[in-house]
Amino acid sequence: MTETAPATTDSEHPPGTASVVFVHGLWMNGLEMRLLRSRMRRYGYHVHQFSYASVRRKPAAHAAALAHLVARMPGEKVHLVGHSLGGLIILHLLYHHFPRRFGRAVLLGSPVGGSRLARRVRRLRPGAWLVGRSWDRGLDGRAPDWDGGAERLGIIAGTWGVGLSGMVAGPLEPPHDGVVALEETFMPGASHLSLHVSHVSMLFSRRVAEATAAFLEKGHFPEATD
Repeated sequence: MTETAPATTDSEHPPGTASVVFVHGLWMNGLEMRLLRSRMRRYGYHVHQFSYASVRRKPAAHAAALAHLVARMPGEKVHLVGHSLGGLIILHLLYHHFPRRFGRAVLLGSPVGGSRLARRVRRLRPGAWLVGRSWDRGLDGRAPDWDGGAERLGIIAGTWGVGLSGMVAGPLEPPHDGVVALEETFMPGASHLSLHVSHVSMLFSRRVAEATAAFLEKGHFPEATD
C-alpha cells in the first residue's frame, strides 16, 4: 500500500458529525487497529484508516499525504488517533499542515521523546533497513513539539512491559510497555495517561478505547491512572 492510499472507511458520512482518522505504527498496515476503530464507531464517530509504507519515507512526508486525506474527511471536526510511529506523523501534520477542522488527537504509545529501542535496532546488521526513514525527525526524538493546549492533544502510555524488545535489542529500563519507555511518551503541553497495557495490547484494550473516546469528546482523560 502506498503513502497516498485512500482511507478505509467503515461507514457513511452524514453531515454535522465528526470523523476520526487512525494512523498505524511501524511495520503495521492498520488491520491491528480494526477493533479500536469499531469501538470508536460505536461512540458515534465515522472512522477511517490512513495506511502508509512506514519505513520508505520520512514521517514528514507521510504527514503531507495524511493532510490530503484529512482535508477530504466529512464532518464538522476531524480527530486523529495514532499508534506509536503514527503519533509522530500526527505531530508533523499538526506542525506543518494544521487541519482547518482539527478537533483533538490521541497518541497511543508514541515515543515523542525518541525511541531507545529503535536506536539499538539501528546498530544491528539489518537495523538500518528495519527502521528505515522513520528515524529521521521521528523515532530519533526530533518530531515537532506541540503548543496547542493540553485539551487538544492527549497521550496514553503503557506500563506493562511485555514484548519482544528484550529478546531483540536488550531490556528497557522500566516502566515501559515492552517497546516504548514511559518517559519517552511525555511531552510538555499535552495531557498524559498511563495504563497497565503493553505496546500491542493497548490497541485491544477496552479501557484504552474508553479513555480515547473520553478525550476526543471532553478534552481530558478520566482521572484514574495506573
